[in-house]
Amino acid sequence: HPHSIFIMGRRPAKCYRYQKNKPYIKSRFCRGVPDPKIRIFDVGSKRVDVDAFPHCVHMISGELEQISSEALEAARICANKLMVRTVGKDNFHLRVRVHPFHVLRINKMLSCAGADRLQTGMRGAWGKPQGTCARVRIGQQLLSIRCKDTHADTAFEALRRAKFKFPGRQEIVVSRKWGFTKFTKEEYQKLRSEGRLISVGTHARELKNKGKLVDSVGKFTDMIISA
Repeated sequence: HPHSIFIMGRRPAKCYRYQKNKPYIKSRFCRGVPDPKIRIFDVGSKRVDVDAFPHCVHMISGELEQISSEALEAARICANKLMVRTVGKDNFHLRVRVHPFHVLRINKMLSCAGADRLQTGMRGAWGKPQGTCARVRIGQQLLSIRCKDTHADTAFEALRRAKFKFPGRQEIVVSRKWGFTKFTKEEYQKLRSEGRLISVGTHARELKNKGKLVDSVGKFTDMIISA
């Protein structure tokens, strides 16, 4: 048929790599946005207590750029596959730290016979939603893995392999902190020995010396981590 439309594949990510425009998110004004490819952001043993996984490795972005939801999903699968195969699914917790909220647009052009009569060129060039991506900055954490100290090398290698799914430069950094907490390993062990840590799932809270005792201890008596 002379007016048949050829549906093309997805545009390469190099078309959307740079942060040129303002954030454009899904809303009641921006409808018909396709679902992001990545739906799971925590894999492995995500419910394991903060005390079990002291080691932590991060992937840090070296670029101000946009990373597509397809790339995030590919990196998650890549890192998860190596960790599961090597250390087992119960011995690590992988978290994707960025979310693809930014909507990408495409100004669809017809590529068929007689398309020049149907097309308007650059008139009304505001495109239709095509996909989503995450806007990341320099120094931002992209992926994090917490695990036991014995599996440190595997976690590092898993993130190194996941790096190849992203454009630009990334760096793999071994954290000084205990797991996903804000405490260094020395601080964590000191607070734990003093009985001043409250387990809050993957994180831990410090019992302060300020405020009412019932506010800080009352609700959390059973959660206090002891050495």
